[in-house]
This record gives sequence, C-alpha cells and structure tokens, in this order.
Amino acid sequence: MVPFPARADRAAFVRLLPSGRSLLIGFALVAAAAGLYVLARETPMFALQRVDVEGASPAVASHVRAALAPLEGTSLLALHRADVERRLAPLTDVATASYDRGFPHTLRVVVRAEHPVAVARRGAKAWLVSGEGRVMAPAALGTQRSLPRIWLTQTGDPQVGAALVDRQGLRAAQALAVARRSGFRTRIWNVKAQPHELTFLLGSGLQLRLGDMRAVPLKLAVATRVLPQLRSGGFLYLDVSVPGRPVAGNNLNPQVEP
Repeated sequence: MVPFPARADRAAFVRLLPSGRSLLIGFALVAAAAGLYVLARETPMFALQRVDVEGASPAVASHVRAALAPLEGTSLLALHRADVERRLAPLTDVATASYDRGFPHTLRVVVRAEHPVAVARRGAKAWLVSGEGRVMAPAALGTQRSLPRIWLTQTGDPQVGAALVDRQGLRAAQALAVARRSGFRTRIWNVKAQPHELTFLLGSGLQLRLGDMRAVPLKLAVATRVLPQLRSGGFLYLDVSVPGRPVAGNNLNPQVEP
C-alpha cells in the first residue's frame, strides 16, 4: 500500500495551488488580450496606410507601391505573406522582396531589383531577359544597344513574366549572369549556347570560346588576363575551354590547328 500523505504535507501542497481569485484574474487577462487582438485586427487601429520600399530605383519602387495599393486599409496584424507575394509576383523588375511591419501604419518592403542581361531576338521581335532567363518586357528594335543579343531557335514567342523555354537562350542568359557577377568588363555583343559549347562574340569581333558551363568564372578570369595581349595580333578567337591552356587563333575553321 502507498501511504497517504500526512495532513501537514497535504496542507503545504494545497497552498502551492493558485487560488480561485488568481485563476479568475488570469482568465480575465487572457480574454482581454484576445479581445484587444481581435479589435486591432478588425478596426483601423493598425490599418496599412503607407508602403516604404528600400533597395530599388524610383521606377521599381513605384511599381511595388502600385502593386500593393489594393492592400491599403488592411490591418497589419491581418496581413499575410501570401497576400504580399501574390501581388509582387507579376512584377518582372523585382527579383526578390521581403517585408516587415512598421506599426502602426507602415509596411516596409526590401526589394532586390531584376536587371536585364540580354535582348532575346526572334525575327523582328525582341524581349528583355533577366539573368535567370525570365522575360521581363518586350523591347523595341534598335534599343538597348549595350546589352548582348541572344537569338532564339525554338518556335513560339516568349511570354512576359515566364522563363525562356528556348534551352539555348536560357543557357545564354544564365551565362551572361555569371559573367556579370564575375566582373567581366569586356563588351559582349552576342551569345551562342549549345549544350557543350558556349561562345561570346565580343564587341571587338573576337570569339571567346568557353566550352561548357563549368567553371565559367575561372574561364572568364583567364580571358581577362589574355585578351589585352591579343589586340594587335589579328586573332579571331580565344579558346579558354581548358582554363589552364588558353589557345588563340586566326582561323575559324575548327578542322585546322591554330
């Protein structure tokens, strides 16, 4: 048998329990907090009145504020991440965005803007393309001359806001993004991207052959060091597909050894 606690021990144990009054006060505080939360959600107490955008140009910031304008008046407490993401998703000039609530009435949005890396061309049509291969907007012919050209090979026009379905064009855009992140400063006029053959046509007319997509930053670093030495030699291409053994030549026929 288990011995029953002594009366003194039982009395000490009972004293440790909260009193009825304490329980009543606790429940009242919880109910009051819940009521205040519901009140804050359902009234203009924390209604969204202002959107502050950071990390973007005035034009991109204007697009963000316009996209979020329908949320004006929504309580910051009732605002869900999906509400913000759904309205910013169609913006092709926004790569990523995060937000924070600035009580009582401000939504702070931090944006990483999307920048075009190339103009994708098919016939007489052109589109601005991001480094992830996303189609940002149509482009007028003859404009954006500083951006490289990518000639699309698959049929069907790209859709604004969607990624390129043309695999070669997608690889080319991704390679240009790597070149930009690597700090490659030489002007690129055109890009050709086969499954195992990536070629930049530089502004000087020289072909820069990179091979496949592996180790592109290293290959570009090697090219940056070698290119100044080729300016007066009449070279037509520089092959850095094997970074440790760059090869320059003045005959574009692949059957002839340089």
